[in-house]
Amino acid sequence: MAMASTHLSCPSPLTLSLSSTTSTTTKITHNLHSSRTFCKRITDRKRLMITNATQTTDDQSEDNKDASAFNPFGFVTDNPSSRSAIQLPSSPAEDGNVGQMISRIEDKGKEYGSYIKSGEMIWFVRETGSPKSRRGTIVFLHGAPAQSYSYRNVMSQMSDAGFHCFAPDWIGFGFSDKPQPGYGFDYTEKEFHEEFDKLLDVLGVKSPFFLVVQGFLVGSYGLTWALKNPSKVSKLSILNSPLTVSSPIPGLFQQLSYIVIIPITLLEAARKINFRGISNQIAAGFASGSWDKPVLLVWGISDKYLPQSVAEEFQKGNPTSVKLKLIEGAGHMPQEDWPEKVVDALRIFF
Repeated sequence: MAMASTHLSCPSPLTLSLSSTTSTTTKITHNLHSSRTFCKRITDRKRLMITNATQTTDDQSEDNKDASAFNPFGFVTDNPSSRSAIQLPSSPAEDGNVGQMISRIEDKGKEYGSYIKSGEMIWFVRETGSPKSRRGTIVFLHGAPAQSYSYRNVMSQMSDAGFHCFAPDWIGFGFSDKPQPGYGFDYTEKEFHEEFDKLLDVLGVKSPFFLVVQGFLVGSYGLTWALKNPSKVSKLSILNSPLTVSSPIPGLFQQLSYIVIIPITLLEAARKINFRGISNQIAAGFASGSWDKPVLLVWGISDKYLPQSVAEEFQKGNPTSVKLKLIEGAGHMPQEDWPEKVVDALRIFF
């Protein structure tokens, strides 16, 4: 599928691009900050500015005293490796456009990937290994606002260990289609599940298979898909994800009243999800008496937004089926921080 893009070159090591299926207007300015060059960009029409028109200057000044509250993407930027996973500028706050953190770098991370047509949608899917791999198939599902790029190192090593690996970019994320809401896809849980089922059929993934899930929002939808399709899952591994009602909701999804520029696809998905309801569904669905398949939690204990206590609480709900592997020095995306340790855990578990 052809992808229209506007490419820009900067003195910075990062090369950024904007991609859209509709006409795009891009304005670019260059500013020098402390001997460092940053590329700024005004986003295209598929982005939406959310403004709380009733917020007074005094309110803004008071809120700005709390840096973490003002940073809706803190759960990503507070974990250094996560910035790499979603291709962020090195200093997004200084970059002047928090929405730019979601923008991908042109062609970065397309190793082992290809475009797959499934129904009316075009998915970008990364693949390593062979269908003849002796140890079975693993499907890796990312969360928001990341993409399957975060699994690249783990996938490479797992295929070397004898597994066939797939990692799609969810619809609305990464290099996959980003349809406008209301035009065939409204970013609901049901639609994500339906499109994922179609993709598995097109890829020829035979059930049951191994499933790995990580992250917020669409990551949670990966878990609720497993709850609705237990016969298709042989074993499940969960990396840092909201698993209990007590799981914190990051500012990105909680404080959309700030002046924030984000992709409309992410905004629409965030609008449609009931975070507390999904967390309650996950906690109850994987509890003893409801789920009996093996589950391995691989948890980065330095995650500043999903503490170790979330994993421990989830494990207590089903101690027979759920095992916990803690990874020191790993944050919200352990597959980025310590891919070798994640691989070691998955190889033994699968």
